[in-house]
Amino acid sequence: MPPEIPLSTRVYHDRQHYSATPQNDAGAQFVLESKGEWWHAGYHLTTAIVGPTILTLPYVMRGLGWGLGLMCLTMMGLVTFYAYYLMSLVLDYCEKQGRRHIRFRELAADVLGSGWMFYFVMTIQTAINTGIGIGTILLAGQCIQLMYASLSPNGSLKLYHFIAMVTVVMIILAQIPTFHALRHINLVSLLLSLGYSFVVVGACINADMSRNAPKRDYSLESSEATRVFNAFTSISIIAAIFGTGILPEIQATLAPPATGKMLKALSLCYTVVFITFYAVAVSGYYVFGNKSTPNILNSLLPFTGPALAPEWVLSLAVVFVLLQLFAIGLVYSQVAFEVMEKKSADTKQGMFSKRNLVPRLILRTLYMIFCGFLAAMLPFFGDISSVVGAIGFIPLDFILPMLLYNMTHKPSKSSWIYLVNISIIVVFTGVGLLGAFSSIRKLALDASQFKLFSNNPVD
Repeated sequence: MPPEIPLSTRVYHDRQHYSATPQNDAGAQFVLESKGEWWHAGYHLTTAIVGPTILTLPYVMRGLGWGLGLMCLTMMGLVTFYAYYLMSLVLDYCEKQGRRHIRFRELAADVLGSGWMFYFVMTIQTAINTGIGIGTILLAGQCIQLMYASLSPNGSLKLYHFIAMVTVVMIILAQIPTFHALRHINLVSLLLSLGYSFVVVGACINADMSRNAPKRDYSLESSEATRVFNAFTSISIIAAIFGTGILPEIQATLAPPATGKMLKALSLCYTVVFITFYAVAVSGYYVFGNKSTPNILNSLLPFTGPALAPEWVLSLAVVFVLLQLFAIGLVYSQVAFEVMEKKSADTKQGMFSKRNLVPRLILRTLYMIFCGFLAAMLPFFGDISSVVGAIGFIPLDFILPMLLYNMTHKPSKSSWIYLVNISIIVVFTGVGLLGAFSSIRKLALDASQFKLFSNNPVD
């Protein structure tokens, strides 16, 4: 069973479960304080899902083509919306039973009645969240490096210098004590995602009208094996883009009762998802076709040849991306902060008391330094995190929600919802395995380019 010491216990379906929020649980009372409205949860969700990774969508379309690409994008959106909605129903169900869960790991261990499930979810969450924390610092450093290179082409600063700058900013922002306190930052993040999506669409329209516009070619690879491999790689990328892995923690920020509020939050989030995902995917693939790169900005501003959009426009997009990365890094750090606070803080003293402030400052600073150091040391971390993403997001976002719903609500095995849930579990288990294989393959192919503290990250 989970190691937390409960305030009280109760028996349910012949298993012992833990009550919602013990009074001495600083992680719950401080970091995951439940004061938010549904639109605040919508801001958190949007920041967790709609990030700079959407700039890879034209490249994803390149591996699938128009028909299959749009179909997979749509199906993945529907499946994840459905999965997150089921997860919210499971959380609502447990809350009505007197067992309000604010952590994914505790929810899984409660419903499935297995102690190892607690550690399984915690391990995957830690890997994903730390990986995203490292990745956001690395990508933010690259954004600053890109702007620096345009202003000072022969400058002496290296990538790790910019990563250090980003790490300092993240250390300062990490001292914001609660997830709920990020609501205004995440609203700005939502607007930034719309901003750089519209900038990219405008830049693609400009590129299409340019005399240097690339010749459109939407043909796929000639080799059938390569086409199949590219298709599964693209599908696994889409799955990782839609993944969050922290929906219970986001729902925990809602003021109880949370019943019904997450559906509104999901609706807000997926409105932004629909606008940004399709806008970037369609405009980018329409212009560049099978010449699309893993980052649409590199297609618009190639290393060789003329720029296909005004540089100031693309610089604006880079600034928007940079600013949003700080918000994303903070959102995915909350699970780590909650664990730290739970072990180090004292709820009998105030959130800002010296007793709690000093450990928070030290632990969060060390965590950000750790992420920043790995980002500087491993600028090829994108390849490593893609493996973690393929292995991690699939079980947390595409398998466990359906399994937990079937366990709690117990639909008839002949009902459509049970069959749909089982089908999704089977299909996405296969997608996860294939995605992990393709990510490991890319990691092996790129291994010869890896260099510690390199100034040139591996794409």
